[in-house]
Amino acid sequence: MLQSENSLTLRAKGNSMLPFIMEERDTVVLQKAEAFAVGSVVLACLPGNRYVLHRVYRIKGEHIMLMGDGNLHATECCRREDVTGVVVKIIRDGRVIDITSSSQLFMAALWRKLLPVRRYLLFVCRWWMRRDRRMKKR
Repeated sequence: MLQSENSLTLRAKGNSMLPFIMEERDTVVLQKAEAFAVGSVVLACLPGNRYVLHRVYRIKGEHIMLMGDGNLHATECCRREDVTGVVVKIIRDGRVIDITSSSQLFMAALWRKLLPVRRYLLFVCRWWMRRDRRMKKR
């Protein structure tokens, strides 16, 4: 679909991109993968025709290493040609978040550096999400 359109909007599924992209809350706007770098959030086709929306963690020539922000050490590898789209915006509660802005890129870089303590930060984030859901049900 991205090959024939300028952009594509998809509802986020799964929580592998916590805390930046959350299931049931966020929608992402993708554009064709003409250019991306370490730190970009991309849609990639992995073996078995499985698609993931993860952040580019490392680039070595034609090989790309991806890692979800909500992952502690699990990574996926693909080739540059397997990257089909790049996330440019997140739509959250009617607000549009430009993830290519300097503030969003800074937060993503900081999150990457916090990988050694990410386990504890994700625990707090997930606890907060559960608490928030319980409050909304009341």
